Amino acid sequence: MGRPGDMRIAQVTLRYDAPGGVETTVQKLSRGLQARGEDVEVFASDLVDESGWVRRADFPPTVDGIPVHRFAAIKQPVPGLSLPYLAGLAGALADSRPDLIHAHSHRYGHVLQATAVARRRRLPIVISTHYHPADVHEPALKKRLLRVEDYLFGFASYRDADALVVESELERSLVREFDFGGPVRVIPPGIDLEEWQDPAADQPEGLHLPEEYFLFVGRIARNKGLAFLFDALARVPTSERLPLVLVGPDWGERAELGARARRLNIDEAVRWFGPYPDRRTYRAILRRACALVLPSEWEAYGLVLLDAMAARTPIVATEVGAVPEVLERGRAGRLVPYGDFEVLASALRDVRGNPGRTRELVARGAEKVQQCDWSVAVERHLALYRELEENRSRGTTA
Repeated sequence: MGRPGDMRIAQVTLRYDAPGGVETTVQKLSRGLQARGEDVEVFASDLVDESGWVRRADFPPTVDGIPVHRFAAIKQPVPGLSLPYLAGLAGALADSRPDLIHAHSHRYGHVLQATAVARRRRLPIVISTHYHPADVHEPALKKRLLRVEDYLFGFASYRDADALVVESELERSLVREFDFGGPVRVIPPGIDLEEWQDPAADQPEGLHLPEEYFLFVGRIARNKGLAFLFDALARVPTSERLPLVLVGPDWGERAELGARARRLNIDEAVRWFGPYPDRRTYRAILRRACALVLPSEWEAYGLVLLDAMAARTPIVATEVGAVPEVLERGRAGRLVPYGDFEVLASALRDVRGNPGRTRELVARGAEKVQQCDWSVAVERHLALYRELEENRSRGTTA
């Protein structure tokens, strides 16, 4: 079995050092592995914003001391259906001579490229699926085409993987249908618990926050369910309605949502705070919120839920994806059906209207999150890597 510090690990992802659940997971994992003495390199695209296909030419060659190799992302001919790939990735990945490759995401060309390199070089490869089904708003034909693509992608990549990593039991059950016969490991993501230890150090300077407010954190994107949240907020009586603060980058939906808020006569209650602030300010905004609201149509996990637990901020979230697992089936936060704005409106009112229940949920969340430090996820990944390295050297499977 390998010893600490003697593995060369290649992390392959679409974007790096950028906001987003997949991006955060890859960055925290890479940092944690490096801190344990492993030799980590990251291979990523030149994209800043995938939705708008925004590139950047001046990325630094290293991030936190980790070499990051950037490649031009070739735009898919049929957006949303065909697979983008990274020009030059396969050759550079092979030339780096890693001991193990870890590729991230489902239905992306860089995963197929990484799998091909691993197959040719007979290297162990781990794939973290970060699986997301088709958006509920997609046309029926596109959904069917995506399902076909799911199976083709699974056949072309998962069949050669030494292990799949998923974030929840739900995700494990979903990827099993793609005929992967090897091990599927559930390794939930985490947060840096240490940064949440000193509330007095976090101050939202100059932000002019409302005295009380609900909070949404995430991309201003269609699949985040913000139209549904606006409809619910409009159904909260004016005397009980709190302002809604939205923190996150616009992925093309802000103008339409702004018009919706005006039609619903809640535009004065909606406060747009733009892209993610620095961590100190972000923590202060989250700590002071009356509740974090996550109205998404799907969440593979929902890292912001762990942040809210650490901040001891009440949670209202849709019962989708892995959210019920994260919130322990409603023991650590209020769960509502996606799209039922009447139930969501009632849950928003209940946050302040039922303070005893709110305190119980917050206390359970604060207890749960103590087991969710990033160090746990890093150690579990490293143990898997070493198991696969040993199995490969013995000619066995995991």
